[in-house]
Amino acid sequence: MAKFSLDQVNEMYFDVLKEIGNIGAGNATTAISNMLNLKVNMEVPKIEFLTFQELPTAISAEEETIVGIFLEVESDISGSMMFLLKMDSAHYLVNHLMGRPDDYTEEFNEMDLSAIREIGNIISGSYLSALSTMTNMVITASVPYLAIDMAAAILSVPAIQFGQYGDNALLIQTEFGDDVKIQGFFILMPDVDSYDKILTSLGIAL
Repeated sequence: MAKFSLDQVNEMYFDVLKEIGNIGAGNATTAISNMLNLKVNMEVPKIEFLTFQELPTAISAEEETIVGIFLEVESDISGSMMFLLKMDSAHYLVNHLMGRPDDYTEEFNEMDLSAIREIGNIISGSYLSALSTMTNMVITASVPYLAIDMAAAILSVPAIQFGQYGDNALLIQTEFGDDVKIQGFFILMPDVDSYDKILTSLGIAL
């Protein structure tokens, strides 16, 4: 029986999560810089615990269309994760990859959607790599699932899947880019037993 829920997070554990967020965001920035062949700067990530009801408005208006990339987390821990992008940021990244003008905003085609999945896969992998390094655990991710929908609809997925473990979710907000700033939102959702494993591997007791 797991002994931990997100409602019991203490200051030490939150500091560890912030460090994972910092390292993961740094890894993600490097990966995006290499992918786009651009110098990409990163702002200090904003990391907070929010209720599932607060998540949509923390990212955008609930009716705003956003891009969501969802992955299952497997191996030593299990659960899921999401990476979210606003539409203008998604277009900017895809346009750079495809060699298009920055102001190109036509509907995404299949090649664009494939590129977005790969971007989400690389960025999410950067966060998982940071968590794996700090915990010395093997952590892998499934093939990413992509959704383009209203924020409220996309964020109903973690609320339904993770709400049974507590009322809160870990949200990491990262801003990176050159002249144009891109906002990315990362939501980490290990299942409740996996939180115990993470805590134990880090030598933290509640």
